[in-house]
Amino acid sequence: MALQSPQKLSNYVGSQVTAASEKYLEVASPHNGETIALVPLSTASDVDVAVTSAKAAFGAWSGLTFKARSAYLLKLYVELQAHADELAELIVREHGKNRAEAKGDVAKGLETLEYALSLPQLTQGRVAYVSSGVQCRDERVALGVVGGIVPFNFPFMVPFWTIPIALGMGNTYVLKPSEKVPMTMTRVAELASRVLPAGVLNIVHGDAKCAQSLVEHTDVRAIAFVGTSAVAEQIHLRATQLGKRVLALGGAKNHLVALPDCDIEMTAQDVVNSFAGCAGERCMAASVLLVVGEQPELVERIVAKARALEPGTDGVRAMGPVIDAGAVSRITSAIARAEEEGAELLLDGRSEPLFAERRAQGGFWIGPSVIRHTSSTDCALHDEIFGPVLSILHCPNFDAALAVENANCYGNAACVYTQSGASAEYFTQRFEAAMIGVNVGVPVPREPFSFGGIHRSRFGTCDITGDAAIEFFSFRRKITTKWGIAAEKSWMN
Repeated sequence: MALQSPQKLSNYVGSQVTAASEKYLEVASPHNGETIALVPLSTASDVDVAVTSAKAAFGAWSGLTFKARSAYLLKLYVELQAHADELAELIVREHGKNRAEAKGDVAKGLETLEYALSLPQLTQGRVAYVSSGVQCRDERVALGVVGGIVPFNFPFMVPFWTIPIALGMGNTYVLKPSEKVPMTMTRVAELASRVLPAGVLNIVHGDAKCAQSLVEHTDVRAIAFVGTSAVAEQIHLRATQLGKRVLALGGAKNHLVALPDCDIEMTAQDVVNSFAGCAGERCMAASVLLVVGEQPELVERIVAKARALEPGTDGVRAMGPVIDAGAVSRITSAIARAEEEGAELLLDGRSEPLFAERRAQGGFWIGPSVIRHTSSTDCALHDEIFGPVLSILHCPNFDAALAVENANCYGNAACVYTQSGASAEYFTQRFEAAMIGVNVGVPVPREPFSFGGIHRSRFGTCDITGDAAIEFFSFRRKITTKWGIAAEKSWMN
């Protein structure tokens, strides 16, 4: 990948705005470790500038009809679609996804925007005569300025889980992108400024201090967060204390269960796609495969398919790097600990030659790893590793597999591989997860169905997309009217 001069980024508040802070953080390319951008570490005053911009724009924006706002969002969709390849290339450059994954990142984000175009139809209120001469109706009302804090792993898709619906409902928005991948959403803000009124969408860059300032700003009415469970819990607690609406999605430890009647080839390929796709850096990635019975051929095929992956950007076998040196250290430490605990390394991504060669050249590369455990207490079966690591545990029967899955503290995703409808139903009704797949290892719901987990995978009451997002980013105004004297008496008149 050709070296380019580092891009010095600015905040985006209607237009480019230089942050008051003189401190900048270097953004490293995961491919080779080279500095590709400088991102400002915005201060509380920078956050205030962005929130003030959003607050000033709220009156006019929320005063538009749903149809009028939808027309703006359609223009935004057209603009972003026209630059989809450019955005995907930015994702490849700053995040490290392979090109197909980066294009998928953009496409999935645009799907939520497509859904938001239907808000004029989806948000129609109800009207009913509730008594003689008395009518009730309800309508959706925007909250005000809302904030979003997002992780590095999907630079476009995760911000667009919330931005389109929040804007479509009449809110104005302040986003703090991840400081590890700030370039994609900066470019989105530039494109959005061509079609959206100034102040409707604002970008403020920074680290945890910037995020805290956004959460605590008195004019921010709601916060949507995606990240680790520890931080999600802290943000949920703090924002709730301040009387704000908050939805904070956390981490995951997703379990796949392979039953003896599973289609071996399909299951093996799907398992590898799930745990090694996006280098394992996604909250829907497989972490643990529970194999009911021995099934040696299935395990062998999984290892063979994982071993066939190669470091790179293009091709069906291409797997990108992880985000930074810290991720490499965390993943290699988890593998080493599993080995110390007595697990068997069926595939050791630390020493895979092609990946090790790239890593020696300065990039953050680590190959896929497959670990077979004999003890259900091994740390790799419980800790969120967030990398291309699959733990395999053999279980004697259905209920033993369910006991392992049910015991995990998260509740994001689970999947069962089987050709039996009865077996599939048995598991789907007993998994302790909110997003469940049958022969689908990454069971991400598509609109209008909403995305969100349970237990320590989500703090808050709503999911983050679909109809749940409509609920989160608005409140219901109920209006009761009476005109004239009712023909019959009741307690209401």
